[in-house]
Amino acid sequence: MDSTDHGLRDEAISLACHLSWCQKMASLRRMASTGNRRDVFPAIEAKHGHPVEHWFDQLGLLESDKYPEQIALLCNEHGFSQAHANAVVMVYRGSESSKRFADPEDYFESLAPKHQELARQIFDTIRRNHPDLELVIAWNQPMLRKGKDYVFGLSASTHHLSINPFSADALHDLRDKLEGLDVLKHTIRLPLDWSVDEELLEALVTHRIAGLEKESRNNG
Repeated sequence: MDSTDHGLRDEAISLACHLSWCQKMASLRRMASTGNRRDVFPAIEAKHGHPVEHWFDQLGLLESDKYPEQIALLCNEHGFSQAHANAVVMVYRGSESSKRFADPEDYFESLAPKHQELARQIFDTIRRNHPDLELVIAWNQPMLRKGKDYVFGLSASTHHLSINPFSADALHDLRDKLEGLDVLKHTIRLPLDWSVDEELLEALVTHRIAGLEKESRNNG
């Protein structure tokens, strides 16, 4: 095989991987929006070469009916991602939907008073400057979305809120503005007494939007 053949083969492999990734992300976005776990089944069948009923049968042959063992079977023995394994196992166990909140307001109302007040302030602050961003529920958390892409998300824990700018580059580039906060790999932990920093929130959101626009230009 000459260098041209090698190049064509590598290009084909790269394209196939890109299409597989795009299909997976599209299916995960659909499930995030609808809560229907079956939305990812076409991507699972395309990747693993069997109808989902085949994997139901494999789970039925497993001696254990415990969730961790069922997930381990699909992930460790058959190469499933955690998200795909969870969708199959949960439908097999009778849970068709992952959706717990009807809308963002339903989510906010479920929070303790301090969590709720801070969460609302954060989203209100961002949306004043970006009224075009859509506030939705995805993965049972409130998210701001631009088109089909997520720009900003929030989750609540017992003693803090976590915000996600969906950009590791933003966390790196804005590290000076993040000084004093608990910055993890993908998220930022905010104490419940955090005074909303409009400048920081604006920087995180505009960084993400700029990244999406650059990505769109490159793919166009």
